[in-house]
Amino acid sequence: MNEIIFIVEESHEGGFEAKALDHSIFTDGNDMDQLKANIREAIQCHFEVDAPKIVRLHFVREEVFAA
Repeated sequence: MNEIIFIVEESHEGGFEAKALDHSIFTDGNDMDQLKANIREAIQCHFEVDAPKIVRLHFVREEVFAA
């Protein structure tokens, strides 16, 4: 496996939450640096062999406004 994709959203409590597509990997972080470090650690824990070399972050942002 060469690549893994995470959906990243802002957390209601602050910081960010990330969920991998096609894998049961969930993590969070107070800021982007901590999130990336936690994603690396979660990937190492999840994949004993053949860990992905590239991590792609897909940011989802929801915005609501009056029409």
